[in-house]
Amino acid sequence: MKRILITGGLGFIGSHTVVELQNEGFEVVIIDDLSNTSIGVLDNITSITGIKPDFHQIDLRIKSDVKNFFENNKVDGIIHFAAFKAVGESMHKPLDYYENNLGSLVYLLQEMRDRKLDNFIFSSSCTVYGQADELPITENAPVKAAESTYGNTKQIGEEILRDASRAHDLNIIALRYFNPIGAHPSIKIGELPLGVPQNLIPYITQTAAGMRAELSVFGDDYDTVDGTAVRDYIHVVDLAKAHIAALQRLIKKNNKKAFEYFNVGTGKGSSVLEVIKAFEKASGKPLNYKIVPRREGDITAAYADTTIANKELNWKTEQTLEEALASSWKWQLAQK
Repeated sequence: MKRILITGGLGFIGSHTVVELQNEGFEVVIIDDLSNTSIGVLDNITSITGIKPDFHQIDLRIKSDVKNFFENNKVDGIIHFAAFKAVGESMHKPLDYYENNLGSLVYLLQEMRDRKLDNFIFSSSCTVYGQADELPITENAPVKAAESTYGNTKQIGEEILRDASRAHDLNIIALRYFNPIGAHPSIKIGELPLGVPQNLIPYITQTAAGMRAELSVFGDDYDTVDGTAVRDYIHVVDLAKAHIAALQRLIKKNNKKAFEYFNVGTGKGSSVLEVIKAFEKASGKPLNYKIVPRREGDITAAYADTTIANKELNWKTEQTLEEALASSWKWQLAQK
């Protein structure tokens, strides 16, 4: 049985990927510093799969703790989620983002190099493309100057991975996510940000639940169908399954290059107002929102061309925007 390390494994995407890995027969060990999640997620994963993952509370910015983990644990692959991820926040805390998102990556790769480990999957982002010239975005689109510090950490992260794969004979896949949303069908795990949500969907559900007075829509003067920003919203379970496909590709040595990258989305863009209307339909709840000025670091539109990922990973999304929003609302209602 292959033992896979998931960093940030109690977070939103990480927890869903842990479940899918366990469902496929992998043994999972989790590292998380609990900075943006709760230890209770570990019990919820266990209640879904019947298997409690091995858990270590470690801050990956502390190199000695990272080294100590690898001295005492053997793994057959790593899926690296642990990172700060809010576009807006990154513009106000750039040094925190560079330290956390890049330092931890380097420390993990150094341990892989020193211990002759292989199979590394990186949680990347469509933000690496910056303001794309053409839509949908293909993997061949130029990587332009990042619009946010967060996006820049992902660009630099991929550069680090490219160099490391070449110099140290590592096989690596970067998955460039679009916008993950939704919750597990069990409604036992989902997106549960600590404090004020930085992402659209939890802010929508918290507003609908009366926890927030209103939703702020950042800008209605973009060059889009209704003036609001357009994104590609993918159900988190579909995204988690993409990681399984990528991991299997590396384990079976089906990768065509040492460093590969794939767009992971639905291939369909939806504006903020379209998402609001879809949520109102899925939940039956009217949403109180207002238009406010644009947010620094945001781009006009981003949605994926998933042709290459569909073919090379033998993977595609299965769930609709409405299904994802309905699961997000069920998840919100389940929080007490």
